[in-house]
Amino acid sequence: MMIKRLLLTLFIAPMLLCANAAHAAVTITFYSHELGSQFPHAFATLKGKVDSTGEMVDTNIGFTAVSTGPSILFGWVEGKTSVLKPKYIADSAAHFTYELTDAEYRAVMAVHEKWRTKKQKSYNLNSANCVHFIADVATAAGLKTNPKSKFFKKPTSFLKEVTALSRGRLASGRILYKS
Repeated sequence: MMIKRLLLTLFIAPMLLCANAAHAAVTITFYSHELGSQFPHAFATLKGKVDSTGEMVDTNIGFTAVSTGPSILFGWVEGKTSVLKPKYIADSAAHFTYELTDAEYRAVMAVHEKWRTKKQKSYNLNSANCVHFIADVATAAGLKTNPKSKFFKKPTSFLKEVTALSRGRLASGRILYKS
């Protein structure tokens, strides 16, 4: 028994570590944040290394109104992409983590750039909110979304719907975490 442990420690464990270290793709985790002291919100985190370039990635992406006053109830207002603080992320619900190909990562970042550079006023609670943004991100990541979803104002329900619609894709072995 002692010899088996020694062999495992000296020979097999280092090989497993090297095998895992060789592949470090970017992963995306989809989150929702429900009512509390702030509005419901959907966003995603991106972490890892882009295989083709070696670029290290550790960020989060979301879209929100610049000001969350009553004006958002009455039409178009200024919008912005945002980077959230670690505590906000920790207080949010992770739905699933998915491994992206380099092409999917570039497509996700292109969606982020498109929304970041939209002509103002770019936020509308009914047609261009954080859930609409995350739907575009999910589509760019190769997941299925329902463009006629009844959950565009309900981040948690929307992400549960994405999970159900993308079940086949997520079962392909590239999903790393699912709530």
